[in-house]
Amino acid sequence: MNRTVGLAPVRPRAGTWPGPERRVADGLLWIAVVAAAYTAVQLALAVPGTGLGWDESVYVSQVARGSEAAFFSAPRARGITFLVAPVTALTSSVEVLRVFLAVLSGAGLFAALAVWRTLLPPRVLALAGGLFAGLWITVFYGPQVMPNLWVALGALFTVGCFLRAARDTADRVGLLGTGAGLVFVALMRPSDALWLLLPLAAVALLSRPARRPALLVALVAGTVLGCLPWIVEAYVAYDGLLARLRRAGEIQGHLGPHFAVDDQLRALEGRSLCRPCDVPWRKPVTGVWFLVLWPLAVGGALVAARMRCPFTTAPAAVRPSAVLVPAFAGVFMAVPYLLLIGYAAPRFLLPAYALLALPVAVCLGRIAARTRPRAVAAVVLGLALAGHLAVQYAVLNGTLERSRENRNYFDAIASELRRHGVRAPCVVSGSEAPRIALRAGCASRQAGGHDGSITRSELARLGRERPVAYVVEGGNRAPSFTRGWRTAPLPVLPGRLELRAFLSPAAVPTATPP
Repeated sequence: MNRTVGLAPVRPRAGTWPGPERRVADGLLWIAVVAAAYTAVQLALAVPGTGLGWDESVYVSQVARGSEAAFFSAPRARGITFLVAPVTALTSSVEVLRVFLAVLSGAGLFAALAVWRTLLPPRVLALAGGLFAGLWITVFYGPQVMPNLWVALGALFTVGCFLRAARDTADRVGLLGTGAGLVFVALMRPSDALWLLLPLAAVALLSRPARRPALLVALVAGTVLGCLPWIVEAYVAYDGLLARLRRAGEIQGHLGPHFAVDDQLRALEGRSLCRPCDVPWRKPVTGVWFLVLWPLAVGGALVAARMRCPFTTAPAAVRPSAVLVPAFAGVFMAVPYLLLIGYAAPRFLLPAYALLALPVAVCLGRIAARTRPRAVAAVVLGLALAGHLAVQYAVLNGTLERSRENRNYFDAIASELRRHGVRAPCVVSGSEAPRIALRAGCASRQAGGHDGSITRSELARLGRERPVAYVVEGGNRAPSFTRGWRTAPLPVLPGRLELRAFLSPAAVPTATPP
């Protein structure tokens, strides 16, 4: 059988069939173009003027020069801090950090797609990469100090290496890449690594060609090695692994049956976090692509399933396993965020989107190949993709504008606090403490909540020794230990609640701004 899945390769005239080296080079060129375009879009749109968010401030504070580390809560893993440490050790510039991550994420997309070049045609990979890279979520989080995109790229790389190792027992790159990919994913987010391990282990156990002891060892060993720093830290700082797992579950609202598909749809309007997600869905057009994604992925899987080709003998351009396995793994990685948690964030599903982009590309390719006349198919699909990208850009633009406004807002707050005498060594507590503290060069400490790392009496005592700013939002009352502290109004951003700071006696204002 010599049928093809997705975009069939164009065969040249007799006597001009390119050799293996030419085909590999062409495949890498297609992928390189997509990766370069992804980096260019980030540099043009997502890098200029954006500031660090709440979670980013926590991650960066762990390795930033001259900064005291913010409280690192139980669910967090340190993989992303390891990734940015070489930059934060040299400079405090957010722009340099953004550029570094934009370039690195483009290279990561290239590497994640390149391992698939012997499994799927170059144009399928280019289309899948373009679909994934064209999402506003992927562009927005490319230069951000957040782990989710890196989990997505690591998962795409891992599944590709896994399929190569299952197909060819001599493919050492595939075997080593499977283990290394899971190490990387687990360093970023241990829970996501477990949700990736499960479907791959199932395939390795149930599929005879993939049932290799070495491959199973690579899967398990990679996951364990990647989770090891998180496990060690659990015993050092959280009274053991079970205690850390229990605390992480409390912070994340406990895993349990919860239909969160509607939450994810509402979050696609541009919300970085929707918790609780009880807001109205004002722009349904922003979720159309999400609703179309799943039937297209099923269509791609059905096209592959109809091939009925053996796991190991399918033609190079037609490997059904190269469509079915990423579809299976992608659905698995989406399960906790669609069915088991009570809130939503668009970034949570990035690993699922990266893997499902492959069967979606196959389905679109088959639709284009089977529709007559071809010109009509090309126009219809082109218009659909153009509309999709227009929606993605509109959401991205609004999200980036809010990020730039937030940067100006928190920079102004930090400057005002410094004018009032809050300078290192200092502490910021209360509302928005991590973001304000990192900009002001202070430590972030909370006396309660998920990030509780100090008592109120300790904060009061600390306020006599060093400048402490307790930030209160809106009409909320300040805690009793701030009685007698000086009050300072803080800059107001339109559309935000007013903030005010209660400053400890050690905060001595300057006559002029520093």
